[in-house]
Parts: sequence; structure tokens; C-alpha cells
Amino acid sequence: MAKISYYTSEGLKKLKDELNQLKDIERPKASNAIAEARDKGDLSENAEYDAAKEAQGMLEMRISKLEETLSNARIIDESQLDNTKALVLSQVKIKNNLNGMIMDYTLVADGEADLSKGKISVNSPIGKGLLGKSVGDIAQINVPSGIIDFEIIKISR
Repeated sequence: MAKISYYTSEGLKKLKDELNQLKDIERPKASNAIAEARDKGDLSENAEYDAAKEAQGMLEMRISKLEETLSNARIIDESQLDNTKALVLSQVKIKNNLNGMIMDYTLVADGEADLSKGKISVNSPIGKGLLGKSVGDIAQINVPSGIIDFEIIKISR
């Protein structure tokens, strides 16, 4: 069974735009590259043809993966989410109890994660550890360097 992923409407639009770009622009470019390489003669010794075919295969694989992701994507209805718990789309302020560092993260779906913007996946170790927690709870999260205790300071949308 396929894995259902939850996205914001913005994140879903971004995926659809990428798929349209690949289908409408990149796919015809790949076909043209193959045709041009084929016109250059003997295919058994034509590295350009082999490279174009491989690029087309990678492109088709990416298109297939995006289509599968989109077919299993669901838009999150923020009005139905509990504001007292850390859930998808929650903005969570946490304190590292080991060093006192305070961090702000927004929990998002895998496809929308971007650490530079403070967006972490709900499937990342920290994201998984924060899910379902309330303000004041301590999340013990297993990270590569060991177990770290994070205190939930604030949850908002």
C-alpha cells in the first residue's frame, strides 16, 4: 500500500509545478537530444546517444515518482488540527536541555522540509520526537550523537 503524505496547499502546488515542468519542458528536450544523437550515425559507438537515453530514463523515473507522490498526497486542513499538541504544520519552540539552546521549527511533510527556513520533516528524528507533545513536555530524541532532551516551550500555527 502506498504511503499517504500530507502537504500544505503551497507545497502541493510546488510539486505539481515541478511535474508540469518535467513533462512539458524537460521531456521534449530529452526526446530531441535522443533524436539528434541518433542522427549522428552508428548507435553502437555513440556515447552521446547512450547518455541521452540514460538522462531520459532518469527523467522518466523522476516523473513517475512525482506522479506517485501526488496520487497519495493529501492537503492538510489546518482548522481541524489540535493547537495544544505538536502536529504537522505546528511551529514549535524547543529548548535543548543539554546546552540551553532555543530553536524554532515548523513541522512539515518530507517534500517541504528545508532546514535553512526552519522547516523539518515530521519523519526526521527530531520531528518524530516532537509529534504529539504538548507545551511543557520533554521529548527525548535519539540523534546520532546520543539521546537529547528537548523541552517544548511553545506551540503555535
